Amino acid sequence: MATLVDRRTRYLRLIALPNGHSADQLRDALLEAFSKLPNHARRTLTWDQGSEMARHHEIAPHFTDGVFFAHPCSPWQRGTNENTNGLIRQYLPKRTDLSLHTPDDLRRIEERLNNRPRKTLGWQTPAQAFTAALTP
Repeated sequence: MATLVDRRTRYLRLIALPNGHSADQLRDALLEAFSKLPNHARRTLTWDQGSEMARHHEIAPHFTDGVFFAHPCSPWQRGTNENTNGLIRQYLPKRTDLSLHTPDDLRRIEERLNNRPRKTLGWQTPAQAFTAALTP
């Protein structure tokens, strides 16, 4: 599973990777997910240093400002993602066998987290904030 979270609105997408998380599989799954977003919603992507990110040069053209990599051992550079991973662990604890969870299961988790009001958003939900940000 890959997690995508919008830093400004905290909107979450969980990307199922049922056949593994190789660079090719991750690239294909992300490109499909990004194709559903308008161009102005794709500005940057910040990744950690995993080998599954090896195809970043094929994903970068889909972002206005490209793909960035956090420095090794610097989780604070991806704070929103780290916090969101903690929220996801309420539903999928560490060491959970993700192969037991269907894409529909992931959508339900997304829906719960995207509709949970957040103090940092003035008690709006990530879904509300994301929808408002997409409105031209």
